[in-house]
Amino acid sequence: MSKILLVDDDIELCELLDELLRQEQFDPCFIHRGDEVLEEIRSCNYEIVVLDIMLPGKSGLEVLREVRRENMIPILMLTARGEDSDRILGLELGADDYLPKPFNPRELSARLRAILRRVSIDGEDTDELEIGAIYLSRQSRRALLKGSELALTGAEFAILAALMDDSGVAVSKETLCLKALNRPLQAFDRSVDVHVSNLRKKLAAGGGQNLILSVRGRGYQFAS
Repeated sequence: MSKILLVDDDIELCELLDELLRQEQFDPCFIHRGDEVLEEIRSCNYEIVVLDIMLPGKSGLEVLREVRRENMIPILMLTARGEDSDRILGLELGADDYLPKPFNPRELSARLRAILRRVSIDGEDTDELEIGAIYLSRQSRRALLKGSELALTGAEFAILAALMDDSGVAVSKETLCLKALNRPLQAFDRSVDVHVSNLRKKLAAGGGQNLILSVRGRGYQFAS
């Protein structure tokens, strides 16, 4: 069973999700304050965090920023429906994906499985890629730029791998969403764009400028 930390101050929702997630073969733990999250992650070996934005003690966005300073654990943000600015900011701060409230618990389960599939080591997915100054190993989930480790989220790693797989060819946002986020691209969904933007910043910081190109009307391309 996958050990999950769910952070939400809605006690009734947590009680409902506890029962439903256990039925889906997850092992959920719950805390209800933002200022308790970092220590909880440090003390227990969670596979993924579900983090609400509106929390007492410390907001979910503050928590996300704090966690990302030291940990790349997958994080799914819960956002208020229609709050596009919160979703985009959450992705920019390093969230792997988001789910608007209110949500169907089965949708939460599906999103969790998609993220866990992405970060798991698949026996068939052990190949290495090396193009120019970038080395990537799917087996160890490591990406190096000029020999230095890139601190990538699961989504950023998956996008980089998908682009390197088809180096020199434009990859559509729809394809990247399916490959990297394990879900179809939705209308007005900017998740892929934000993850690519974050990835470009991390590459540029290591001296890898202009490695990911925008191809108008077609998507993104890794410069071969």
